[in-house]
Amino acid sequence: MTSFVRRLTVGSTIPHVPVHHQKFKPTIEIPAFPLLPHNNQRPLGIALRSRKYWRVEAVGPVGRSEGGDGTKKAGGGPGPGPCSYSLGDRTTEVERRERNRTVEVVVAAGVTVVLGVGNRVLYKLALVPLKHYPFFLAQLATFGYVLVYFSVLYLRYHAGIVTDEMLSMPKAPFLAVGLLEALGAATGMAAGAILSGASIPILSQTFLVWQILLSIIFLGRRYRINQLLGCFLVAVGVIISVASGSSSGHSLKEAGMFWSLLMIVSFLFQAADTVLKEVIFLDAAQRLKGGSIDLFVVNSYGSAFQLPNYLKDGAACFLNIGGTLSSRCDGAPLLPLLFVIVNMGFNISLLHLLKISSAVVSSLASTFSVPISVYVFTLPLPYLGVASSLPTGFVAGAIILVTGLLIYAWTPSGSTAALPSPSN
Repeated sequence: MTSFVRRLTVGSTIPHVPVHHQKFKPTIEIPAFPLLPHNNQRPLGIALRSRKYWRVEAVGPVGRSEGGDGTKKAGGGPGPGPCSYSLGDRTTEVERRERNRTVEVVVAAGVTVVLGVGNRVLYKLALVPLKHYPFFLAQLATFGYVLVYFSVLYLRYHAGIVTDEMLSMPKAPFLAVGLLEALGAATGMAAGAILSGASIPILSQTFLVWQILLSIIFLGRRYRINQLLGCFLVAVGVIISVASGSSSGHSLKEAGMFWSLLMIVSFLFQAADTVLKEVIFLDAAQRLKGGSIDLFVVNSYGSAFQLPNYLKDGAACFLNIGGTLSSRCDGAPLLPLLFVIVNMGFNISLLHLLKISSAVVSSLASTFSVPISVYVFTLPLPYLGVASSLPTGFVAGAIILVTGLLIYAWTPSGSTAALPSPSN
């Protein structure tokens, strides 16, 4: 009678077990008998096979490391234990990541809505002290963009993100971008200084209508039925709001149809600017052989090409220095500076939300800021005087407009992405 001793390996919990047997023929196999499951894993089994001796081995659900416990694989790292992997742990980790991502998107969307409302409200408030110098405010905002964008561009160039090939792109399209941005900012602020605060967020949504028309004409883009329907409702809502006006002392009717049309034209310039930027990106993809031009190259040069000379009186009003101008410039320079800072913050938050979610989510966040901004202008805000009271027609137009934006943003996955909203 000869006995043999072999090691029984099941993770790190089963000790060495001596196994005694009688000698049988080498070809005999004894059927496996089950062990109780461990940590919700599938049951283990022990298979006894006979050659010239018996070998007793416990086999886990994912096999065992060669050489038993404590050995290492050829790569030098420790081999995974038979019972060391838990599917439940991995599922929990995935769920935790999804939960954290959802929280991040919700927080980013909330910040975008808040900054969007602040951006729209401060747009009007900043024009109160600079009512007679809206071009100076446009230049001030442009100067801030140039300073920030070129600083970021410098850092990205030295980090190797921006290449010499990107900087060697033809500058004529950037000049056109700068001209369109300058025209859009100048006409928009000239009209915004006259129009009521509640009407500006409503009229700004004509950007979507212009954007779709220009992209169809110049880019050959096609849109889904829900997007076209949403665009149509936006146009109807704007028309109803403009026709009804507001019952305050700065209503659309009292301000005159000219200023409403000028504001709408300003968003035509902004939409054309956006379409031209898309043409630049498409051209860059061909010139850079499939590469993509950095966003800050386009923003930096586009902003630089819209910097004309500053107006002397505008600078004096902005600084609110003593003299004949100071009595008409209450709120400067605080309100204009707040507008520029919040406007940059809103644009950055919108890009961040777009990066971590989708164009639809960022578009919805910007959309929700429209009715909130209209409501804020019904409150007694400083420097604006009498608060706006909104008639039924104006509210109905706003509701139709927001409904159109929501229908436009409701786009199934894989279809044309929602267009970005304007920055003011």
